[in-house]
Amino acid sequence: MKLNQYQFIIEGMTCATCANRIEKALTKVPHVVDVNVNLATEKAIVKTNEIVELTTLIKVVDDAGYHAIPLSNISEPSNISLSITGMSCASCVNRVEKALKSVIGVQNAVVNLATETATISGNNLNGADLISAVKKAGYDAEFINEQEPQKYHYKQPSFIPVLLAALLASPLLIPMLLMPFGINLMLPGWLQLLLATLVQFILGAKFYQSAWKAVKALTGNMDLLVALGTSAAYGLSVFELIKYWHSPQIPHLYFESSAVIITLVLLGKWLESKAKHQTTQAIEALTALRPETARVRRGEQEVILPIDQIKLNDIIIVKPGERIAVDGIILEGASSSDESLITGESLPVSKQINDTVIGGAINGEGLLVVEATATSNESTLAKIIQMVESAQTKKAPIQRIVDHISAIFVPIILLIALVTLLTWGIYTHDWQHALLNAIAVLVIACPCALGLATPTAIMVGTGVAARQGILIKDAQALETIHSVKAVAFDKTGTLTIGKPELVIFKIITDSDENSLLTIAASIQSGSEHPLAKAVITKANEKHLSYHYTQSFKNIAGSGVKAEIDNHQYYLGSYRWLKSMNADVTELQNSIDELEMKGLTISILAEKASETIKILAILGFSDVIKPEAKTAITALHQLNVRTIMLTGDNIHSANTIAKELSIDEVFAQITPEVKADKIYQLQKNYGKVAMVGDGVNDAPALAAADIGIAMGTGTDVAMHTASMTLMRGNPLLIADAIDISRRTYHKIKQNLFWAFFYNLIGVPLAALGLLNPMIAGAAMALSSVSVVTNALLLKRWQPKS
Repeated sequence: MKLNQYQFIIEGMTCATCANRIEKALTKVPHVVDVNVNLATEKAIVKTNEIVELTTLIKVVDDAGYHAIPLSNISEPSNISLSITGMSCASCVNRVEKALKSVIGVQNAVVNLATETATISGNNLNGADLISAVKKAGYDAEFINEQEPQKYHYKQPSFIPVLLAALLASPLLIPMLLMPFGINLMLPGWLQLLLATLVQFILGAKFYQSAWKAVKALTGNMDLLVALGTSAAYGLSVFELIKYWHSPQIPHLYFESSAVIITLVLLGKWLESKAKHQTTQAIEALTALRPETARVRRGEQEVILPIDQIKLNDIIIVKPGERIAVDGIILEGASSSDESLITGESLPVSKQINDTVIGGAINGEGLLVVEATATSNESTLAKIIQMVESAQTKKAPIQRIVDHISAIFVPIILLIALVTLLTWGIYTHDWQHALLNAIAVLVIACPCALGLATPTAIMVGTGVAARQGILIKDAQALETIHSVKAVAFDKTGTLTIGKPELVIFKIITDSDENSLLTIAASIQSGSEHPLAKAVITKANEKHLSYHYTQSFKNIAGSGVKAEIDNHQYYLGSYRWLKSMNADVTELQNSIDELEMKGLTISILAEKASETIKILAILGFSDVIKPEAKTAITALHQLNVRTIMLTGDNIHSANTIAKELSIDEVFAQITPEVKADKIYQLQKNYGKVAMVGDGVNDAPALAAADIGIAMGTGTDVAMHTASMTLMRGNPLLIADAIDISRRTYHKIKQNLFWAFFYNLIGVPLAALGLLNPMIAGAAMALSSVSVVTNALLLKRWQPKS
């Protein structure tokens, strides 16, 4: 039977009671067969077996005291990505962001200096207006195609301008270096002028262009500082040359300073570009996994199609050694799959009929026939790339400090340079020396290092984490998890394998096992819970046929109920049935005995007249993951407290907790109570991470400071979480905290050196203790050192 589905945003909910009240009200509407209200996401999903008027459902919610908005009527904020060219420092970033935020409809704009991209979100965005705003700010922009398989097209920077500048500046610099040794090879003034002019206005033209755009926008950037400093040195030299043109006195020229400074800045930019490229290699490695074509079976023929033309349910042929085109299910064949670059799993994974495969993985030794379950833009690989890109383009909260400083950085440097010029000139009357000191101030200041300090570390950290199967949703999550004090775990699928087996089926009535197992399987056929799958597996092993069910309802954290042949059946926890006044007193000893063995218990019951009659006790066994013990130990070594939150019985939970050395256990709790426990843990310990893999974990994942979803779990958990582990290995949690701490440490290191460099370098230059050429070399190398320091994160190795 095909069900109709309606989705709403519910406004006005404040607690779990509100969600229950709405569910109860909607369930009474004719033809409604299932209602799921999620307090965390403020969404409601209503399923009906007949078409129901939207106004009817909305009125029911309104009558209950809340407000429902159909999702189809909600204007979702859209996102536009732009490639920005012409930025040189953190001041440029602020200017572009300010320009974009001034456009009508823009809610937020984030510009990343390292990737030279802008991500804009808002309603009714006009792309032409966004590009126009960027150009008015003095930069160029173009759209980034979100469907493009490779966002980063790295273009090798040309070394020719650097080489030409070095060749032209060398005849100016070398004689000056030889003069202390009594060797005079100084070129004639007119030849120095010619060489310096070529460097200043041809090879250095880009600095003037960028500086002019900044001036027109009434702001400043690094290129403005370089242009002013070198122009001052060049202009002073021209003035001296003209002044002493017919004089026997040899003028003191500074053409070598202007030429060498431009050469060093060009070299620094070239090195910086090379280093920045290494920060994007994680994304490039992922996008390179996407094959361009696939072999698709159409009728009796096999055709080669571009991957973008693959549709759902297409039959794809994958030969040995080929990359699997998209996600799918194996229909024929057996092989192994190398998923190392996608999930971080180092060993090939064995694959058989009905197993799932991931697009981008390498097929092993066998021929596979795969049915596509996702298009290329909706595949696991596409989602991974999207998540990593999102993390790398968003700003960490610590970046706000840099933004505030960089906004006023260039004006302050210009002011300091002016004060230096006037102070030295007035007190020493040596205006030539005063100008050289002011030039040194201009060229040593480097807002570029400030702009690169945070994004480069985030790009490398999130990239290296992604290659190990740790996907971090945004920079804020990366910054938050480093200070986590406690980690709360769901049990099933997180600490255990998540594939429980039905090992006990104890009959309480005089019915036979097969008939009761048939009823249990029929009820569970509409559920995705691991225990439901265990019941269905057992029924399938006995080749039992299911009954048609009606009025199926899933009560999160408690159980399910449904009607079969006008009989109401329940299958769920002992606590749930007891709350409905079922007579479970005589079962207590049997249940206690099974729970002491570490089994998870469910009870099958039937509503008979005014009572609920117990039919059978079901006992489930789940195996602890082999890495779970090591994972808990690793967290303890990081001084992180461990807690288990589970809806399972206290005996089973305590058995597992004791074996794994978990610090605290909260058992027999509902999803809503899980979220409340998270708030309690936050009060007790500080920042808390929650690890889960199921729909029932979504409220707790949302409540935690950091939600960590197992990639082996549901899409709901992955969507709610701030971090996703592509493998079901809990040891990745400690790895995630470790790489986060190392990345945050690199951010602090980079910011310290960027600030320290400017705080020390600028005063030294103002005091006349730095030659302009030395200042230029220091400025050129400062940003390179920041990027290089971030790249050291690539050496990180996980414990898993």
